[in-house]
Formats: sequence, C-alpha cells, structure tokens
Amino acid sequence: MAEKVFYGLLGYPVKHSLSPIMHNSAFKALGVPAEYKLFEREPHQVESFLKSLTEQNILGLNVTIPYKEVVIRYLDWLSPQAKFTGAVNVIVTEKGYLKGYNTDGSGFLRHLTQDLGFEPQGKEAVVLGAGGAAKAVVNQLALNKIKSVSIYDIDRKKAGTLVEKLNKEFPLCKAQLISCLEDLDLTEVSLLVNATPVGMKGEPSLIKREKLHSQLLVYDLIYNPPQTELLKIARERGARVSNGLGMLFYQGAESFELWIHKPAPVEVMRKALEEAIKEL
Repeated sequence: MAEKVFYGLLGYPVKHSLSPIMHNSAFKALGVPAEYKLFEREPHQVESFLKSLTEQNILGLNVTIPYKEVVIRYLDWLSPQAKFTGAVNVIVTEKGYLKGYNTDGSGFLRHLTQDLGFEPQGKEAVVLGAGGAAKAVVNQLALNKIKSVSIYDIDRKKAGTLVEKLNKEFPLCKAQLISCLEDLDLTEVSLLVNATPVGMKGEPSLIKREKLHSQLLVYDLIYNPPQTELLKIARERGARVSNGLGMLFYQGAESFELWIHKPAPVEVMRKALEEAIKEL
C-alpha cells in the first residue's frame, strides 16, 4: 500500500475554506492515497513550515490570504504567470525543490468566459484590491484585451505600483488608479471585481448601492459567505452577480493536475463544492 501523502491550504485564516471538500473528493475518486488539510499558520511560522514540507510528507499546497506574495522568497522556481503577478497560489514540492505557480487568473478567466459568458475584449473593468488575487485577475483581463482597468486599494502605493506595471506590460490596456471610491463612476463599466477580503465577515460593501447598475457583472472573489453585501445590493440594482465559487473550482482543478499529473475529476469536484455550499 502506498504511503499516505498530504496536500493542503496555507493561509491565515483558513477555517472558512471549502478546498478540502473539493480535493479530498477528487483523491477518493481516483484512488489516490492522499489527504488535503488546512494549514493555518501565523506569519512568523511560514518560513519554518515551508522548510519542513518534505519531512511532513506534504507534496503540494494552495496558498491564500495573506501569503500569496510572502511565500515567493522561499521558493526555488516560479512559473511565468507567478512571476508577472508576483503571487503564488500553488506550490509543488519535488525532492525538496519548491515550485510556485498561479492558477488564480486562469481559474477566474475560465469561469468568467465559459460559465458566465463574459468576454473582456473592448470592455471597461474596475478591480477592488491590489494583492495577489487582484494581480492575477487584472493580468488575465489585460491578456484578453480588456480596454481599461481601474484599480483601488486601501494601500494606494500598492495599487499605483500595479497600475504602472500594467501600463508598461500592456500598453493597449489603459490602467488607472482610483484614489477615492466616492468619486467612482461606473456608468461605462461592464465588470466590477472585488478582490479584497471586505465582505467575508459581513462588512458593508465598499461600493455604494446607487453607483451599481443593471449593465454590470459584479464578481466577488469571496465565496463564503455565498452572498456578500456587495452581491446583495448589486442584485437588488438588477446587475448580474457571481461569487468566487467558480474561480475556486477552476483554479482548484488546475492545482490538482499540477500535483497529481493526471486529469482532475472535474464533475466530482464540482458536485462536492455545490453540495458543500448548500450547507453554508
């Protein structure tokens, strides 16, 4: 019998995550002797945790808030996507060698285009947040010929750095900084993405109700709770809305394939997620 190995989610906090349900159902379906666990670690524990993966029989990780950028300094190799975004959400261990990938952007785009039927080309978008997930999202939007992206973050310097990088890498995409949400005009905007944690604990929406309109697709990367205050008021204003469950599913399937080197049992994973979300 093969020795049991482990995969899991590194973050702080991670108790809310549905990833174990999705991945453990996939391992079971394929008969892989592995278990996906939650690794909630405080900032001072991250380095020692990553350096001990091999001895703990941990072959791969997902990475979430607030460590998607932090972990890079401990990795030996980065994929092109991870390099551009400066963020990693998947780690693969190979004989003590740590490789970093980013499947957030491709997971987001697959959900956006395949399931929601939204094509970014020629459209205008607003992204709230400038952290790891936001970087992955704006990179994919720019790669897919979005006309413009306006970015807001409470850390204005962080948002400004991302805007500069986008304008340099994608001259055909007009990236701009949102200094004040009070002055934000969404009239011509087709896509609004919340890539901040605001809403995870029931906080009020960063965007005022009256600014939202029926021609918007409002996408909140948060999936637990399934409906944040932003999605609630957007729905009331007639906008199309989506939480981040689809993105979680697609990035998770891609993570699984990087670890196992086999096609992910996507229908099993999707069903497990859908069942789990009903119980929230």
